[in-house]
Amino acid sequence: MHHIILGTAGHIDHGKSALVKALTGIDPDRLKEEKERGITIDLGFADLRYSDGLTVGIVDVPGHERLIRNMLAGAGGIDIVLFVIAADEGVMPQSREHLNICNLLNIKTGIIAITKADLVDDDWLELVMEDVQSFVRGSFLEDAEIIPVSAKTMTNIDPLKEKIRTVALNVEPKSEKGIFRLPVDRVFTLKGFGTVVTGTAVSGSISTNDEVEILPSNIRSKVRGLHSHGRSIGTAYAGQRVAINLQGVEKDALKRGDAVVAPNRFLPTTTLDVKINLLPNSAELKSREDVHFHIGTSETMARIVLYDKNRIMPGESWYGQLRLNAPVIAAAGDRFIVRSFSPVDTIGGGEVLDPTAHKMSHRKALENLQVLDTGKLDEKIAEKIKRCDIQGISVPFIEGWTDEDASIVNECLETLKEEGVIIQYEDILLHKSHVYRCEEMARGTLKYYHERNPLKPGMPKEELRSCLNMNAGLFDCICSNMSGIALEKDIVRLPEFRGVLSHEDLNLKDKILEVIERAGCRPPTREEICQSFSMEERRASDILKILTREGRLKRINDSLYLSSTVYEKMVAQLCEFYKTKKEMSVRNYKDYCGVPGKYAIVFLNYLDSAGITRRIGDVRILLAEKRRHEKNMAETVVQ
Repeated sequence: MHHIILGTAGHIDHGKSALVKALTGIDPDRLKEEKERGITIDLGFADLRYSDGLTVGIVDVPGHERLIRNMLAGAGGIDIVLFVIAADEGVMPQSREHLNICNLLNIKTGIIAITKADLVDDDWLELVMEDVQSFVRGSFLEDAEIIPVSAKTMTNIDPLKEKIRTVALNVEPKSEKGIFRLPVDRVFTLKGFGTVVTGTAVSGSISTNDEVEILPSNIRSKVRGLHSHGRSIGTAYAGQRVAINLQGVEKDALKRGDAVVAPNRFLPTTTLDVKINLLPNSAELKSREDVHFHIGTSETMARIVLYDKNRIMPGESWYGQLRLNAPVIAAAGDRFIVRSFSPVDTIGGGEVLDPTAHKMSHRKALENLQVLDTGKLDEKIAEKIKRCDIQGISVPFIEGWTDEDASIVNECLETLKEEGVIIQYEDILLHKSHVYRCEEMARGTLKYYHERNPLKPGMPKEELRSCLNMNAGLFDCICSNMSGIALEKDIVRLPEFRGVLSHEDLNLKDKILEVIERAGCRPPTREEICQSFSMEERRASDILKILTREGRLKRINDSLYLSSTVYEKMVAQLCEFYKTKKEMSVRNYKDYCGVPGKYAIVFLNYLDSAGITRRIGDVRILLAEKRRHEKNMAETVVQ
């Protein structure tokens, strides 16, 4: 089904709204103030229906220079422009600004209506038409048909309707297979229904009961109902004027500039990489200059940072980054308008190349922006994934990043994976260059760690992840696929690394072991060992851990280590004790095993944690004996 939006454009009081009413029978001026003053203040809406089923949605925009912001809010989804010039006044200042805006928004086709034709004679009308032809020369309206009309006498209204139909049938429709996105241009409430938002769907489709996000307000909701051109519908498609009845959302929580989108596909952004085009008659634009930025139905202030240039001149195009004061929703390929800070005039516009950009060097930015500007879709997608560094980007966000059909995007992703350009871990996409760089960074980090900690078996995995600044799931996936590192439980090391003790450390190791073995059940603490051998605490800890890994010491806690020989003797004594006793108190333990009071509780707590004993009140039982007893009972039952 063909869904087409026609938008009016032209100077104030040139009869745009009257022409819309003559064409459709609908007065697009809905506000009381508009009717009282006789001028359009905000966006108005109507529809033109044909007998063959074609419906053309109409957005009527205000023509006053002070209301350009409202005009821009309605111009973003236009397929055809109905450019209006009054016969009694001819081309006026807002005629020029509106034409510039339509050119910058890359509107492809249109029709020119010379209104109020009944107010002038034929000679004057001919002069006006010649002037209009000269005015539109070099623009997208250069070959557009010029039709003199009168909303008062209805002159040529039917031929204009038929011309609109012909042009509409030849317009390439917006993609219904893309990700749904609708920039909101109006928010209101209806009694019995609740909050309703309206706008032009720019891509995809949506149905009743679908889940949606409203961004950048970060609200989740569900579609209660859909209307288009006053009729209830089950599904709305790209290119339609749509009213969405939202479930559980207050009117005051929403505003013009929000976008209703498919969930988990879009990210609010305040940094966009763009290609900007200055109008030939504008002033120069300096880097770091503040501008008014318009995209979709959003408006905010922005600072333009030009890449590798201090300024661009009128009529020039160049790459830059827009840093916004407030977040917007955008996709690669979206068109935008910029207006000077003061006085507020339209100076240019352009195309969004990367809607979720980051700060980077000018040289690097220019290299990949040229790909994003002129490359094929698969090249653009690969470049965007590369721009996301080692954090990667999820498949759904890539689908929303570019204004293309989701099926085509996924075909490109499959091709890029087959060619080895990108690698997918679960739902995250990484560029191959970053996987290699991640491995290089990991090896470099481990090498430095091994040099500083030669006695440790390796680096804790979580510490390496923190150094690389990666999310845990992605890091685990990459770790398991890296050939250049060795992973042993929670320890990571270089495959070629083997902890080697110096001759001095070997001597210290033997002496520390001798001191602990000689101390029996009264071992020195780690701090006391450091004092005895005049060594750093970290060095002592490393040696104690090595002795533990070798099985020659038992780590009781962070500060206390027991000779394995002494520990085994202690466990054997406990077993002897429990042969005649069912339970043991702390005093029993101290007396029977000869353990001093300050060590007794520490050792017993360790035996509890090791699953050898269990504390019940003030006494302990032997778990090993209990398990053996239960096993014997089970065997007896079987026999």
